[in-house]
Amino acid sequence: MQIFRDLHTNDDLLLVGNVWNVQSAKIYEQLGYKALATSSSAVANSLGYQDGEEMSFDEYYYIVERIIKSVKIPLSVDLEGGYGNTSDQVISNISKLAAIGVVGINIEDSVVIDGARRLLTQEELYEKFQPIMAGLKEKHIEIFVNFRTDPFLLGIENPVEETLQRITIFEKLGVDGIFVPCITSENDIKTIVNATETPVNVMCMPDLPNFEILKNLGVKRISSGNFLNGYIYNRLEDAGREVLAKQSFSPIFM
Repeated sequence: MQIFRDLHTNDDLLLVGNVWNVQSAKIYEQLGYKALATSSSAVANSLGYQDGEEMSFDEYYYIVERIIKSVKIPLSVDLEGGYGNTSDQVISNISKLAAIGVVGINIEDSVVIDGARRLLTQEELYEKFQPIMAGLKEKHIEIFVNFRTDPFLLGIENPVEETLQRITIFEKLGVDGIFVPCITSENDIKTIVNATETPVNVMCMPDLPNFEILKNLGVKRISSGNFLNGYIYNRLEDAGREVLAKQSFSPIFM
């Protein structure tokens, strides 16, 4: 746990390998990545579900447990909204993950209802997560809470201002990290980073600045979300199409 926490305060950027099974986790470990994090979307897709807590926590837990038992580097889990309808259910889920060695979670301030994602209001955000954060502290559950905030992801009006307002709530809740997916502007990133002492995490995007620039802006953690999973399966689709077209397996050995 302390190793993972320290990775967010080092001078070097923490590049997290986003995984969906043991095979992907082992590859990142072999490459020398310092930490892993599940992509809930990638895991859900691998099980035939859409993202948005369609898979059960028990199904997710099985995958997480297999990964934990197969690698030696720290693993964080993308827990979406918590996989529970009550604070006690969410705390129980987090406790079960911590008990098998998970060192961190991502949790988010948007919800998927009938296939549509919406941002929790600031009031809903605090009311939902204050008892969860308090319960974790009360039960002495040690886990790094990286809070994802979705104004940029959802393309709302004035996303910088909305994110800044939510940062004050996250700090009040006592989170350990703040994750702002889909932010790409250097000025926006600088504004967010300078507004908090809490480590800021950004996500792979086509126009995201390179790692050196992000480091100079003060970003502490970078993740790839579901993008590498999508990249891999696009290549699989291409290879399968070539095999059909050439009526030969030669394309996969080229």
